[in-house]
Amino acid sequence: MTSHAPSAPLATYRLQLQPEFPFGAAADAVPYLASLGVTHLHLSPVLEAVPGSAHGYDVTDHGRVREELGGEAGLRDLARTARAHGLGLVVDLVPNHMAAALPHNRALWEVLRDGPSSPYARWFDIDWEAGGGKVLLPVLPARLGDVLDELRVDAEAGVLRHGEQVFPLRAGTAGLPLAELLDAQWYRPAWWRLARTELNYRRFFTISDLIGVRVEDPEVFEATHAKILELVRDGVVEGLRIDHPDGLADPEAYLRALDRATGGACWTVVEKILTGEERLPAAWPVAGTTGYDALRRVDGLFVDAAGAAELAGLYRRFAAPPGDRGGHWEPTARRAAYKVVTHELAAEVACLTRTAGRVCAADARLRDHAPWALRAAVRELLIRVPVYRPYRTGGEDVLTEEAAAGARATFTVPEEAAAVDVVRDLALGRLGDGPDQRAFRARFAQTSSALRAKSVEDTAFYRYVPLLSANEVGGEPGGPAVDPAEFHAYCVRIARDWPTTGTVLSTHDTKRSGDVRARIAVLSECPGRWAKLLGDVARVPAPDGQLAWTAWQTALGLGVPGDPGGAAPDGGSGPSVEERLGGALLKAVREAGLHTSWMEPDEAYERAVAEFVAAGPAGAGQHPVAELARELDPQVRANVLGAALLHLTMPGVPDLYQGTEAVYEALVDPDNRAPFRRARPDEKTAVTRAALRLRRRYPDVFGASGTYAPLAAEGPAADHCVAFLRGDRVVTAVTRLSLRLAEAGGWAGTALALPEGRWVDVLDGGRVLDGGRAVPVAELFAERPVALLSRAE
Repeated sequence: MTSHAPSAPLATYRLQLQPEFPFGAAADAVPYLASLGVTHLHLSPVLEAVPGSAHGYDVTDHGRVREELGGEAGLRDLARTARAHGLGLVVDLVPNHMAAALPHNRALWEVLRDGPSSPYARWFDIDWEAGGGKVLLPVLPARLGDVLDELRVDAEAGVLRHGEQVFPLRAGTAGLPLAELLDAQWYRPAWWRLARTELNYRRFFTISDLIGVRVEDPEVFEATHAKILELVRDGVVEGLRIDHPDGLADPEAYLRALDRATGGACWTVVEKILTGEERLPAAWPVAGTTGYDALRRVDGLFVDAAGAAELAGLYRRFAAPPGDRGGHWEPTARRAAYKVVTHELAAEVACLTRTAGRVCAADARLRDHAPWALRAAVRELLIRVPVYRPYRTGGEDVLTEEAAAGARATFTVPEEAAAVDVVRDLALGRLGDGPDQRAFRARFAQTSSALRAKSVEDTAFYRYVPLLSANEVGGEPGGPAVDPAEFHAYCVRIARDWPTTGTVLSTHDTKRSGDVRARIAVLSECPGRWAKLLGDVARVPAPDGQLAWTAWQTALGLGVPGDPGGAAPDGGSGPSVEERLGGALLKAVREAGLHTSWMEPDEAYERAVAEFVAAGPAGAGQHPVAELARELDPQVRANVLGAALLHLTMPGVPDLYQGTEAVYEALVDPDNRAPFRRARPDEKTAVTRAALRLRRRYPDVFGASGTYAPLAAEGPAADHCVAFLRGDRVVTAVTRLSLRLAEAGGWAGTALALPEGRWVDVLDGGRVLDGGRAVPVAELFAERPVALLSRAE
């Protein structure tokens, strides 16, 4: 594995670029960000995107830096400003997909105009045969016949128009009658609902507006990476965050091509979501992940296992989740997977079924497998992939014989179950290396990652909600607690294998910011108080128990009027609490799909949700919520500061999301994607600055060669203290489960043995502690629930 230590940052700061916050605004923020102690700015995507895009992941042109942000000149100016203040740039790179927006995506425009003969046809995974020689464009608001009169032919411009939408016309067709003209095109404009079953191009997850890109083709790779590689060669860009590598046909091959193209000198991390104890493939030439695996371990330290189990029982009694076997995690996740693979990903399953059918038809030994059996086998194996996707190496460890047996057991006719073995062998590359075999293997893995993301992150996480802080990307809602031994083992392994991997607590994609999760996690220490709150607010009727549970936990995590967390996450005025809660809860009920959904919204139910929010969490119910929030404030403080200090001093490169140097309480997009504003300094800011200064002062301690050693406390409350030594210079110690600690009588003689030497408490005015002895933890945490010690020079 490659750590890329020479160019690895010590700490990065993520900025969400958008037309309201372009390169020039980022340059203005550089002096402040440099003063925090980070070494690199981490920028959201910088290439040309759909006009007005607030995120930039909808790339339209890989060859240009986005003009709305200031263009290439603006980016280079930002790099010069950053460099003058000692900072480098890390850029978010999106290799998997582009926006399908027309006419902005010129490559797709030419494919739709010229068909399979277009030199750009190789850019996209289009199944021309499945579409009858056409690309399905699911862009019309209704069936074609219902909007036919709204279509307009602009012969002079050579385009077809529907409202503001515009499509290219095939040469020589502009003068045809409309019906013949439509039949003559290389595409079929269609009702948007047909995408679910009829789509014949690869997309990002289930988003038909984002079309997959075939970067496995060397010519496509070169064309889509030339500008970024130029910026890397010119020293403008020093690091890359690779978005969604699991969507690629062969992530390892892509990363090797990228590593060769950058000369191996670019710090690169991948947005790879690791499930459970899954490991990042050791052969990938990257520094590590973007850090969701670290997020789960840090968050888990502040969850009480027994209390979380008690909350789950209370949740099952209170919310009575419909149809999910009493509200347990594994059945909920499995049911969500069936829903997504059967409905949202029906087109992808159909593509796999067709491809498997072609392989079977070409091999006499495999013939006579019914299409329905192949389709069922594809579905049943996909839902049994326990991680995001299988890879060429180690695929048998993911697509196990046990998984195949489970898939076979769903067939009522044993002879038909043989289709499972065909599909499994295809997915593992055991049936040859022809074009269809390679296509199936890649598309199965790509569909697997889409299924996992949509069924777990975007469905099950909204259906199973005993402790919302656990429902984060890479999280384990069925077992959210992490004990100190697990945390230390993870850190030891990361320090050894991936010392410059990324670590995060909040990102542009987290459903709740780290500080919101820190507040909610305290409920695992006091399920009885949570039950009392539910009783206190029961006078405000909710549409259903599931919504009520989610709403009240969200309100507690966010904070309400009367509590400091009620402010907008950027410290400004921003939307009201009602607007923020309402938006997050509307997303939650639509993603859950139990009463309403994005595609089939139930207006009456959604109106009831809005009325409940106004009357309850943002109305009369805010006062008991605020009262509980104030009661738990000391424990929330311990969680917030503890998580922040662990993140900033554990192995890896910490990425601070904009504003999180101070307490930052934000909900899901768009709540957490407001333009950057300088945070109001607070106690968390002081901890952040102190930790980042130490990282700057001791790069060897926190860099690729830095070591990690757990420090064990001794005494009755030892499990409430998590401490470690970085190198031989820095000691971190934090308090965990502080409410349980207080209820048990406090530290009660618990002590932490400090290494030999004299240690300066950098958070407490230079207080000096003598090492080589057991320091009472109560003394160590006399002023605050965390301590950061530096060996005296």
